Amino acid sequence: MIETERLILRSWRDGDRDAFVAMVCDPEVGAWLGGARTNAQALDDFVRTRAFWDTHGSGWLAISRKPDGAVVGRVVCRRQPPEWKHPMADEVEIGWGLARDAWGHGYATEAAAAMMPWGFETLATPTIYSWTSAPNHRSEAIMRRIGMIRAPERDFVHPDLAEDDPLRSHVVYVAKRPAHP
Repeated sequence: MIETERLILRSWRDGDRDAFVAMVCDPEVGAWLGGARTNAQALDDFVRTRAFWDTHGSGWLAISRKPDGAVVGRVVCRRQPPEWKHPMADEVEIGWGLARDAWGHGYATEAAAAMMPWGFETLATPTIYSWTSAPNHRSEAIMRRIGMIRAPERDFVHPDLAEDDPLRSHVVYVAKRPAHP
């Protein structure tokens, strides 16, 4: 568990299932992720998300708002499994996603900034990457706010998206482990 001023980043609980499903099934949220999930896909994702953490000790955490305990999103820091057919396979990724009504409150920046030191320490990595579709300027702004820098040499075309998909082109940012004095 990681605590910030306004948030608690924690493992997913059974009681979080409805919030998770509502978030990933929302068409506005899914617009940046290749489309909203169906209810059945979302339930499968919820089970896989929990199992990934249990197996690897990293993965997606729930973002819970302190005052009311509401789950407002998710944040991840994990090594991409090398067997995944993805241009960033085997790299450590930091990412986030918020429920639509949580947009614009700074929760993604706050959660990602808290996950970054955890990722460097726990995953013992010299670099952490984040990527998004080229039109997703809001995610890019979060990357810059948490101290990441553009790594254009790592940009890629998403292999699972159609050639005419406007989200196909991805930009990559990197953070390097801070030097200890």
